[in-house]
Amino acid sequence: MPHPASDPVRLAGDIARRIDQLAEHLIAAPPPLAAQIIATVLDSDEGVLGRFTTLVATGSHFAQEHAEAGELAPEVWLALGRAANELYGIGTDLDEHTDTLKQLAHPEPPEASPPMAKSASPLITRRHR
Repeated sequence: MPHPASDPVRLAGDIARRIDQLAEHLIAAPPPLAAQIIATVLDSDEGVLGRFTTLVATGSHFAQEHAEAGELAPEVWLALGRAANELYGIGTDLDEHTDTLKQLAHPEPPEASPPMAKSASPLITRRHR
């Protein structure tokens, strides 16, 4: 049986299944581990989101070449380019929160000062463009 890496279509399927497994781990993980998983996924240099963005951008370059040669509809190239740009923007938006997630994953030991009561902050939905 050939190694999965030698068959890129099989490799893509294996990666998709592994991401499903990771999501299952995330559901069951205690908060520090869940935060560590999410921070690792979102890491702009080594994380899944950044690398997936690069993969989609590479697909866009492939589609551009074939669209320019008349072998592929230009809409495919444009859609992949938009997707890569959107993913990049999402990654940029999430980058500012990665440090917070890393802090939750590795909490600092409590100081000797009296503990302050934690209060939940209201959730406000903001959309940045």
